[in-house]
Amino acid sequence: MQLLKDASLPAITAGFVAVLVSYSGPLAIFFQAAQSAEISTAMMTSWVWAISIGAAVSGIALSLWLKVPVVTAWSAPGTALLVTLFPGLSLGEAVGAYLTAAAVIFVIGITGSFDRIIRMIPPGIASAMMAGILFQFGVGVFVALESVPALALGMILAYLVFKRLTPRYSLVALLVVGVGLAVALEGASLQGVSVQLADPHFIRPEWTWNATLSLAIPLVLVSLTGQFLPGMAIMRSAGYNTAARPIVTLTSLTSFVTAFFGGITTVIAAITAAICTSKEAHEDPDKRYVAGVANGVFYLIGGTFAGTIVALFTSLPGEFVAVLAGLALIGAITSNLSAFAAQKDHLEASVITFIATASGMSFLGLGSAFWGGVVGALAYALLHRPLPGTGRRASRAQARKSS
Repeated sequence: MQLLKDASLPAITAGFVAVLVSYSGPLAIFFQAAQSAEISTAMMTSWVWAISIGAAVSGIALSLWLKVPVVTAWSAPGTALLVTLFPGLSLGEAVGAYLTAAAVIFVIGITGSFDRIIRMIPPGIASAMMAGILFQFGVGVFVALESVPALALGMILAYLVFKRLTPRYSLVALLVVGVGLAVALEGASLQGVSVQLADPHFIRPEWTWNATLSLAIPLVLVSLTGQFLPGMAIMRSAGYNTAARPIVTLTSLTSFVTAFFGGITTVIAAITAAICTSKEAHEDPDKRYVAGVANGVFYLIGGTFAGTIVALFTSLPGEFVAVLAGLALIGAITSNLSAFAAQKDHLEASVITFIATASGMSFLGLGSAFWGGVVGALAYALLHRPLPGTGRRASRAQARKSS
């Protein structure tokens, strides 16, 4: 009854727009991952169902429980990481890695150690790793110029125009224009798009050291630094001093269930959270939680009709998905490049991390995200941490100078 009393059109609209933006941009990355894994349309539908239901259940539960607009989604940087690992990684191995990542994040959440762990990770190294993972998607926009120049140029121009005129809804507008250009210029047909219910497929997990090191551990890192950290920062900047513990814990529990159907880690949203926490959602901050609930409800609808969403994306050229994903991630690439460039005290180690991660190389069966983190941490330790005894000698010298 309280929810119905607090409900308002702006809050419901904010929840709808946040879902639409997620399906317009970050979902395109998911389809690239599915294409890399060479999975069937039915399995792709199961994936979309799982990530949508995970976001729906966790978002509704947390928003009602905490009475704040908690917007959850799937890990966009984690999905980008998948593209670099498939098809070398099997679906079972991916699910095993999802479960491992969920277990690690659950421990972090239930122990309340989120803030302590975040402080232990050099910010430049984390941002450089994120930028390296996402960088290739930006490059993919311009690689597509070789095969579909008119479509790619048209979408780039549309992105720039919409980003200038209506930045909040630029991805939604880009999706609409991009679909129109794909039909008009590339002969894409939407005749096969119809109302189709989801049919979830259970995937048996497999645990391997390769999947754990290449996917699970980097997935935990990018989810904490690329989703939970900025997501919590957005909520706190909007005046919500909610503890991270219940959010991290509940989303990780959701991830346990959805992983068996192909759903990657459920996290707090970073890109779309601002839509539901701003004044546009409601003038009264205490009633904006309705936007979080509405966001979950629309994800529930999207998950139910996941087959229709998959039919739409699979009817369009692969280059369309690549361009849409790359343009959708430009903001995230920019913010992470800026973040690591701002860390002047360990900039060189951050640049090494970025180069190693962006290289896309594989060594000893482990992906570039893992090696980027390892090499970056080593560079940070050797180049920027004080040598043993240096701090004590400096303190003694300062004491002698003072005396």
